[in-house]
This record gives sequence, C-alpha cells and structure tokens, in this order.
Amino acid sequence: MTTSRRNVASGFTLVELLVVIAIIGILVGLLLPAVQAAREAARRMSCSNNFKQIGLAIQNYHSNYKQLPTHGCGTGIGLQSPNWWQTGNDASHEALSAHVPMLPFMEQQGLWEQISNPSTQTVTGAAPPATTGLTGPARWPAMGPNPRNFSRNPGYVPWATEIPTLRCPSDPGVGLPGLGRTNYAVCLGDAPGTWHNNFKTGDLRPNNAGNVENFNAVARGVFMVRKESKFRDILDGLSNTIAMGEIPSDLGDRDIRTAASWEQDGTNDVSDSPSYCADLGQISPTKPTKWCAAGEAGCTAPVQLYTSQHDGRGMSWANFRYTTTGMFTILPPNSELCIGVWVDSAGTMPAGSRHQGGAHVLMADGAVIFMSDSVEAGDRRAGAVRRNAPGNPPGRVPGAPSPYGLWGSLGTKASSEVIQESLNQ
Repeated sequence: MTTSRRNVASGFTLVELLVVIAIIGILVGLLLPAVQAAREAARRMSCSNNFKQIGLAIQNYHSNYKQLPTHGCGTGIGLQSPNWWQTGNDASHEALSAHVPMLPFMEQQGLWEQISNPSTQTVTGAAPPATTGLTGPARWPAMGPNPRNFSRNPGYVPWATEIPTLRCPSDPGVGLPGLGRTNYAVCLGDAPGTWHNNFKTGDLRPNNAGNVENFNAVARGVFMVRKESKFRDILDGLSNTIAMGEIPSDLGDRDIRTAASWEQDGTNDVSDSPSYCADLGQISPTKPTKWCAAGEAGCTAPVQLYTSQHDGRGMSWANFRYTTTGMFTILPPNSELCIGVWVDSAGTMPAGSRHQGGAHVLMADGAVIFMSDSVEAGDRRAGAVRRNAPGNPPGRVPGAPSPYGLWGSLGTKASSEVIQESLNQ
C-alpha cells in the first residue's frame, strides 16, 4: 500500500508580519530612551570621576606645598606689555588658572615639563614670535605666554592641548574657537565685582591698603585671585565649602549658561542685583535657555554677548579669567551669565552642566556632589557683600553671611554659616 504525503506551504500572512513589525517598533521605542538614559548616566559618572581625580590633585598639591594652587599664577609682566590684561608673549602675566600648577598631580607630568621649560613647538608649525624676550633661536619662555589675550597663530601647544581629565563627556563642545576647553572651574565665593583683581595693581605690584581691603571683602571663596589659599583658611569646614564647580563650554548658540551678557555700563548693577540682566528682559520668553535675539518680540537683546571666543565660558583651561575657569555661588546652577562693568569683572558666573537638572560640585574635602538647579539660593535680587555698598546695610558688610541661601553659604569659606542639609546622601 502506497502512502502519499501532501506538502503544505507554510509562512506568515501579511497581517502577522505587520503585527510583528509593530511589536518590534514598540519595543525599540521603549528601549531607546532607556539606552540613552543609561549612556548619560555613564557619562555623568565619568564626569564625577574626573572631578574626584581633580579633588585628589588638590589634596596632594596641598600636602606637597602646604597651600592650594593659586588661581592667577605664573610669571610676571615681562617687557612686552605693562599691564596683565594685555598681550604678552614674553611672560604669562600671572594669568594662569589653578589647573596649570595642578598638572603634575593629574598625571600630566609631560605637559607640565613642556610648560615649565622654554619650547619651540607651535600649533601651526611656524616659528614662535620674536617677541618672547629670549635671545637666540625663537622660542617660548618658561611658563608660556599670557593665555588671556593669546593668538592661535602660531600658537603655544600646551594652551591648545585638550586634557581628558578636565573634560566632561556630556559636553559636546570641541576645538575652535576654544583653545583647550575645560568643564571645571574654581569657586571664588559669592561676591561678584571688579574687586577680585585688586590684590595687585595692573602691573602686578602690591596694591594700596584700600584696594586690598576691597579685595578681602569679596574674596570669600576657597580660591582667590593671585593670592595663596590654605585649608586652614576654610573656617566653615572642608566638607561644607565648595572648592570647584562644573561648567559647560560655549557652543556659540546664545545659551544663557555659556554666553555672558555684557552691559558695559561701568556700574555695580550686577553686584547690587544678580538678576540685573534677566530683569532687563534679555532672556527669550519663548526659549528660556537662550538670550533674546535682535528684533525678537517680547524681550530686549543684550548690549553684547561675550561668546565664541577662546576666553569664553570653559574655552581655555589655562586662562584664569572668570568667564573661562571661575564660578560663583550667587545664582543657582544653570542660571544666566551676567557682567556689568567689563569682561574681567566677576559677574554672576554660576555653575552649570549638560546633565539634566543640575551640576557637579567638588567640596574642599574631595567629595563630589550633584547640586540641583532648585537648590535653595536665597534672594537672587539681593545685593552682594562688599565694602561701601549703598547705605551699608548689615547684610552686605564684609564678613556678613551669604545672602544667597544654602547655595551661597556653601561658596563661602569663613562666614560662619550653619549648614543643616545633608548634601551627599
């Protein structure tokens, strides 16, 4: 008896195929945000780890030299220019950030050797300029040229070098117009204004007593400009005081966190009210993270935006300028940058980041804390502490507690504020 087997064709119907594709699409839609969130969590952890390495560098530097690295260090004026804010290829004009002396403690010994000795290398390959002040073959001086007003052509190689430890992986900024970007800035306290430059004169000589008193009144942070700091100066406690804060680097997109509104009005308006630029209606009502554009309805464009320059926000790790490597605990993280007098004035300069909801801060004891944008920051229209404030109100006299709440209190080193929050939970 012969048995025959009938072959039956098998496969998916069109409806079944569409259902499978739809299910896959839904799963991908559900998984992608989770993948992106996991990637950002990894980047945020890497950023925190960078900050911990910097914290260790600070601790080791202090252990070695019995002081913190000075913000505003390097060689003096030289012969090319009479003032620290002018171009100087023959000296660094004490315009180097605290990152520079920390290099050997961040496993950057090779870069430190290149900076601390004369060199002939340039970014473009051309010879160094003839104005370096050294006889013989053209070469850069030890400790390099002034990074504040520095040309990229022919370019001093160390100042243009990207240091991985100084970069947050969540920040997309890279290359020009930046000149060796950074995402970590020293904390200079809670008092903005021009007086942070007053410890020395324009040609870096000792200043008069009145100007030094002005300086002392506003130099309330762990770091001070051109003056050494020590752990013993932090009377409020190392674990209660911010040493450094995270900052985003400028992308040239009118972001209020990275482009500074520069009023150029010659007054102390920002010191008297940190919300000065916002109160002028300069922030876009439709895009609250951007400055108002010229001709935009419902707001007023800033007089000038200081942006897309190599000494803009986070654009040069070697430059001590406030816009570049400084931060204040005045406005909460990711607030606007507002300057009243000139670019070398302190301004608001808050911390900030490309992370969601806040920014990292490094405490003086080495702990790294993620500080929320919603941190209690007192009255953002309160005048800052300084000498001879209008009317000399008690809340603004030198030594007064910070008017900027918990956030401001964390930025001062010796104002006797009581910190009742558990920050690192």
